[in-house]
Amino acid sequence: MVGITSYGAYIPMLRLPLAAIAGGKPGGPEKAVAGWDEDSVTMAVAAAVDCLHGIDRRNVDAVFFASTSYPFQEKQGAAIIAKALDLRRDVPNALRAALDAVGAGSARQVLVVAGDTRMAAPRTPMEANLGDGAAAFLIGAEGVALAPVASHTISDEIIDVWRTEGDPFVHAWEDRFVVDHGYRDNVREVVEALFAKSGVTAKDLTRVVLYGPDARSHAAMVRELGFAPTQVQDPLFGRVGNAGAAFTPLLLAAALAGAKAGDRLLVVSYGDGADAFLFEASAVAERLEGRRGAAWHLGRRAELPSYDIYLRFRQLLRAEHDRRAGAGLSATKHFRDRDADLSLLGQKCRRCATAQYPFQRVCFTCYAKDDFDSVRLSDKVGAVRSFTFDYFAGSPSPPLVASVIDVEGARLYLQMTDVHPKEVKLDLPVELTFRKMHEAGGTPNYYWKCTPVR
Repeated sequence: MVGITSYGAYIPMLRLPLAAIAGGKPGGPEKAVAGWDEDSVTMAVAAAVDCLHGIDRRNVDAVFFASTSYPFQEKQGAAIIAKALDLRRDVPNALRAALDAVGAGSARQVLVVAGDTRMAAPRTPMEANLGDGAAAFLIGAEGVALAPVASHTISDEIIDVWRTEGDPFVHAWEDRFVVDHGYRDNVREVVEALFAKSGVTAKDLTRVVLYGPDARSHAAMVRELGFAPTQVQDPLFGRVGNAGAAFTPLLLAAALAGAKAGDRLLVVSYGDGADAFLFEASAVAERLEGRRGAAWHLGRRAELPSYDIYLRFRQLLRAEHDRRAGAGLSATKHFRDRDADLSLLGQKCRRCATAQYPFQRVCFTCYAKDDFDSVRLSDKVGAVRSFTFDYFAGSPSPPLVASVIDVEGARLYLQMTDVHPKEVKLDLPVELTFRKMHEAGGTPNYYWKCTPVR
């Protein structure tokens, strides 16, 4: 039996009150906002790290990545994610996976990740609906927590929501047209077809994970399909917002966190048609521990001080320092240092067990030469050994906090993120988080930062 064996979620810590968009006072409904050093890739890595907690990463055989706001027009996002997670080099791409599927499954475990940071034009109604987030699932045949029972898919061509090349903003046609002829028609058809195919009814379902373009349309669809409010997973409008490709997966991750053996879950997504899946939970779902999931991230929040700061994070407000300026990262240097920079691989001396970063030929403790094993540092907890506040560095949210941290004996010079200066102190426990350093040369440059353990 093939199904979901693990899950992970990520919601940015920052929140933008919806009232601030119109110049109102803070408080009330809000949306999750990616920090200036976050994008769909960094959030996908964070969700995947959560998903892979306690799992041997050497057993992951493929990675699929879904996003409508991926920063590269031509480059595989799954390759960046696989490298950041320190997965095997023979993890295949989509074409190889398709061939494997036809060949009856050479892959044992497949990592599926979705993340989005979409933008709408400032101060528009759509801007209030969109939020940022990511989710990840591990698919396998052993230890299945959520098994598919039935599914149905329909495809439909409709120009409802779109973004063209070179346009930073998502656009939508008139709301009533989008909802009535796109969302309602497709979701109703796919759910009714799944019910007919599987023989289940609305009353047979424990939990319903339902896509919605906005809170009102979502609530109307729930009533139209005959679901009780207690069956429906909270769509997180007013707390996170519609996270695009990650919206339905994020809600599924939240639902899976509380699933019990025998629960039946209906999962419905929408976009150029609709997909509906009927899942049944096993006892494994109750034993998945150590995942932060959506609830942990919802509890970890920090309100943006102003709407202008949000615009600055999105590079929609001119600032003194432009993170896109400069010639950019050398592709040759990136290739040479990718193990250290993206996978954050250090080394451990075979003779004295001293951990070191970055790579060097001679151990600084016992002076052994070329006698090291690689060690992944990104999933370890470190401690702050030194720090400074830089108010003159090119940061959209000064001060830039630079630190030296100790990770199992290795010393790393890293920027801190998602932290208030008052939190920073010596010996502060920190964890590593994959972030965007800058966009010089027009392309994102990714590396690791540290953030307080919360």
